[in-house]
Amino acid sequence: MGLDFVSNEEIIREARRRVNQGAWDYLVGGSESETTLRRNRRAFDRIAFRPRILVDVSKIDTSTTFLGTTLRMPVILAPIGSLQVFHPDAAIASTTAASEFGIMHAISSVTQPELEETAAATSTPKIFQLYVQGDEQWTTDIIERVKAAGYAALALTVDVAHYSRRERPMMTRQLPPTRRVVNPEGRRYQAMLTWDMMDRIKEQAGLPFMLKGVQTAEDAEIAVQHGVDVIWVSNHGGRQIDHGLGSLETLPEIVQAVNGRARIILDGGVQRGTDILKAVALGADAVAIGRLQAWGLAAGGKEGIIRMLEILEDELISAMGLTGLTSMDQINRKYVCQAEPVTEAHEMSSWVNMPVARII
Repeated sequence: MGLDFVSNEEIIREARRRVNQGAWDYLVGGSESETTLRRNRRAFDRIAFRPRILVDVSKIDTSTTFLGTTLRMPVILAPIGSLQVFHPDAAIASTTAASEFGIMHAISSVTQPELEETAAATSTPKIFQLYVQGDEQWTTDIIERVKAAGYAALALTVDVAHYSRRERPMMTRQLPPTRRVVNPEGRRYQAMLTWDMMDRIKEQAGLPFMLKGVQTAEDAEIAVQHGVDVIWVSNHGGRQIDHGLGSLETLPEIVQAVNGRARIILDGGVQRGTDILKAVALGADAVAIGRLQAWGLAAGGKEGIIRMLEILEDELISAMGLTGLTSMDQINRKYVCQAEPVTEAHEMSSWVNMPVARII
């Protein structure tokens, strides 16, 4: 069925038909006024291309290398909690899709199945995303499990010191799926997380280490000084702090602060191939996709995700060819500029034909 989808708009429509209201609100909504969520999209809409002409673009290579792994395009499947509410195959479907397509998957610590089962599903290198939900012994135990399972990297999420007010599910009295699986006492440990504790986790893991949730140049500088290998620019998809900047808006200052001393991932509002190209032009090494992944999963399981990625790749190839680019290492700031957005930013605004009232 997934092979019949011609655009990711069609995938989203199918996902909406299959997902109940509570899971849908958990996926698409943001915190409070959803300003940060909308700014994530608006940040991409405010960037325009400066295409170059008369370049031989008959052959285009979208691949890149990240953490020693060749990615078919500079995209990673972001960690999403409770994938099982979108499809029974849950993280197995996502990680298998990533492997078959040729990219990496970052597995959430609050999704099914257990981390060992997901790790064993394919031989493709995987990233494990960690929420600190217990004391030092709890953290030690889970890191040892991650290492034993053969994960290639560890990503520590640091933008959840307090759980935000996500009012879409609150208004319908729907308990978000992750609130059902996360130990409430674990919230206290997330609130207590410090740079010193991060150092201990990084040292114990002994793996390429990512800090997920960096939103300022100041924190990026501190992270690099602490030996963080990958700065993950993220505002949790607009689901944590309200009235934050869009991720792409914060990217340039973070790139400047990092100054090549660490790799950079960006998530938040990435929905089109053009978004990938814009993020790389402004200094990201790769982007991570969350909602798109869940929509593909809900629409068709593993095949739905693969089809979503194929469409995203086709958009990227088109954007590269029309901009005069044949490889990812050619894109830089000279190919983009500031511009005024022409659509109202919201979680569906990448698809101007979307019947939003029915989808929501």
